[in-house]
Amino acid sequence: MPDSLLDSWKKEIDNKGKYPAYKLIAELIHDGIESGKLQPQDKLPPMRDLADALCINYSTASRAYGEAKKRGLIDTTTGAGTFIKGKVPAVKPSLAPYEMTMNMVIEPSIPTLIEEIKDGALSAIAQADIFTLMRYQDFGGSAATKEHFQSLIARRVANPRVDRIVSCPGIHGGLVGLITQLCNNHQVVCVDSLTYPGIKSIAAQLGKTLLSVKRDGNGPLVSAFEDACKTHEVAALYINPTMQNPTCMSISKGRREALADVALRYSIPIIEDDANGMITDDSSPTFATLAPDLTYFIGGLSKCLGPGLRTGFILCPTHRQAEYAAGALRSLNIMENPIMHEVVCRLIQEGVLDHMIQAVKREANARQLVVKDILSSQQLSMETNAFHFWLTLPKHLGWNPSDLATKLRSQGVNAVSSAAFATDNNPPLALRICFGGPSSREHVKEQMIILKEMISQPAHVTQLVQ
Repeated sequence: MPDSLLDSWKKEIDNKGKYPAYKLIAELIHDGIESGKLQPQDKLPPMRDLADALCINYSTASRAYGEAKKRGLIDTTTGAGTFIKGKVPAVKPSLAPYEMTMNMVIEPSIPTLIEEIKDGALSAIAQADIFTLMRYQDFGGSAATKEHFQSLIARRVANPRVDRIVSCPGIHGGLVGLITQLCNNHQVVCVDSLTYPGIKSIAAQLGKTLLSVKRDGNGPLVSAFEDACKTHEVAALYINPTMQNPTCMSISKGRREALADVALRYSIPIIEDDANGMITDDSSPTFATLAPDLTYFIGGLSKCLGPGLRTGFILCPTHRQAEYAAGALRSLNIMENPIMHEVVCRLIQEGVLDHMIQAVKREANARQLVVKDILSSQQLSMETNAFHFWLTLPKHLGWNPSDLATKLRSQGVNAVSSAAFATDNNPPLALRICFGGPSSREHVKEQMIILKEMISQPAHVTQLVQ
């Protein structure tokens, strides 16, 4: 915490006269957070140092931190100190290069696979009735598109019915449609306290309220979700249970069953984001399997083929709900891209998608060996086949995740601060690190060496060097 901020606080206290100093300090912490002068995980002075700096007694400093903690502004860890919880800013579009902020699918440099993809795309267009594809289309996908998507969904959900399937312009676009369909302005959407940033930006854009559900190492807590159902009007539970973004962990079968049980007892719709479903080896049942009458199962090809295709699918609880979802998506997008559907169907039909999935998994696991070898002493979470991991930072080194992520990105490491994913105003000391995209294993090795060197030294040392 800069001395200049403490100096300004002292002037405020001196000018306020009889106004209770402990309340004023809590308000000043709040103002510092709102203005951006105080960021999540910034460390505040010990109470005795605060008292000396502001010329107040120790008990007033203690009451001030107690008041700030009661307002949810700070958190204290025994032996480590007092830190800002703060107000996590809304996710905003970034001006940084695409690779620096997105979890890009691995692009295997296999000439035969590249030719397969090209040939499949070109032959799909060459053999199609091009004028038919260029006309307005019914929303939700053609019969052929739905059948091909049904074959993919069947890998994750038993016996998905075609009449419950709706195609969508990627998972993100599908989520926009579902949130507009399911959530009224006075309702809330329950989300994990660490979640996909896209759902935060969607809610902000649509004026919807997200309710953070406390988590542990196995995902959202069942008791916290049930408390939310008792005390709020919950429109839906949004959950990313498999190879989660950002923590790269999959919720256990028992936790899924318990969360599904709460949803069933309170009749809460579930939006199950299965972005990594095509590349996972996890065999836990999907929510669409556990609670088929409540779950909107949404998936796509961004993490197994390419995000540029902008196509995905939603398995809805009923045929009627599928019609509602198609209506919501139609009002937002008019129609989807039938040419892209033609290409995707051809890649599925000819087995090219499966070849790509196997290549992605092989390369991901090869790169993981590089990561684990270099970062063997670090605390990280990473599942088989994944091309991102969650790195918990050692607290004693004094790193602010946002500052560290910025420094790492400037050196080519794809790092994102925990603040981008937090929904509870209390981001942990952690980063999401991605190693997908077109980079090679050698490039990954270079990135991990940079990462290891930077996080192995105290933050103030790096600041002095720069």
